[in-house]
Amino acid sequence: MASLNKVQIIGNLGRDPEMRYTANGRAVATMSVACSRRFTTQDGERREETEWVRVVAWARLAELASQYLAKGRSVYVEGRLQTREYEDREGQRRFMTEVVAQDIQFLDRRGGGDYADDSGSPGGGGGAGSVDPDDLPFE
Repeated sequence: MASLNKVQIIGNLGRDPEMRYTANGRAVATMSVACSRRFTTQDGERREETEWVRVVAWARLAELASQYLAKGRSVYVEGRLQTREYEDREGQRRFMTEVVAQDIQFLDRRGGGDYADDSGSPGGGGGAGSVDPDDLPFE
């Protein structure tokens, strides 16, 4: 039976991306994206709900996100959903669900880039979606 694990979100960054490197030197950036929806209740009241989505980017995509994204920027993120298990300081088992980004597009600037990871996935590095940093339209 076929399966699909694909996530697409559009929202605003809640804080600057947090960049770090793994022990073997691979770049990883984490960020929170606020995705809001507006709706009207049965009573006619207009409401807005915001869902905070944790996003993780790896390798060159992480470096580009860290370099060009900042709190408040509007982004499109495409990737896959992943749940990790860890143990907190009190020894409790915890689970964290996040989007592992495969493509990030900056939406709030004219000429915003389309940045894909280098994992060989469709749209990933080397294809039409990859961008040379010298070609970036930002200051």
